[in-house]
Amino acid sequence: MTDLSPHHTFPRTRSGGPNPGILAAVSLGLTVGGLLSTAILTGGQTFVSPFSPAGQVAAYFQGNPDAVRLASLFQFGSAVPLGIFAATVYARQLRLGVRVPGPAIGFFGGITASVFLMLSAAVGWVLSRPEITTDMTLTHALSFLAFITGGVAYVVGLGLLVAGIAVPALILRFVPRWLAWAGLVIAALAELSFLSMVIEPLQFLLPIGRFGGLLWLVAVGFLLPRSRAAANRQET
Repeated sequence: MTDLSPHHTFPRTRSGGPNPGILAAVSLGLTVGGLLSTAILTGGQTFVSPFSPAGQVAAYFQGNPDAVRLASLFQFGSAVPLGIFAATVYARQLRLGVRVPGPAIGFFGGITASVFLMLSAAVGWVLSRPEITTDMTLTHALSFLAFITGGVAYVVGLGLLVAGIAVPALILRFVPRWLAWAGLVIAALAELSFLSMVIEPLQFLLPIGRFGGLLWLVAVGFLLPRSRAAANRQET
């Protein structure tokens, strides 16, 4: 499991890179900020579901362009530290000597989640434009696109990121076992959320995967050891 090649013979070298716990916390904070800004600017109005009637969907975006635009800004912003988190943790796992598919799977999932979240935010920004929302059919179609990219696609990618960290962390005891197992449960629920594409009642898995996954990444980001030497001290 551990790579003993020459480039690992410098234990005093700093790991470098930003703190992944802080990155995850920033992503979570921006996500919550988007929800709070929407609630404030709409007077507590619930965000409209794309499965609502087309007229109701169009009316929401026509009546709340500033809230939609600001929420899209927060959403886009939250995707950036998430992508950096995925790259940082991938590099750290390699530094820790993890030579299984987990880190690559997690990196793929993190980048996937980040890109789809950016796409969803971009679509949301388009929906804040009054010249777009005058077309009811187009508005409804774009709301579905924002939902599938920022909902199902994002959460499934986030679940892969969590799983790619949780499995090696459990086997190599990088974090407490209960936390690693919690990550596996969250990852499983996040992956199952893709079924909501045809079984709408399963949409309740989306917020579990989104917020549960981000909270888990914050915790593991602060606890993941920086070096193999630190990991060995945790095991003893």
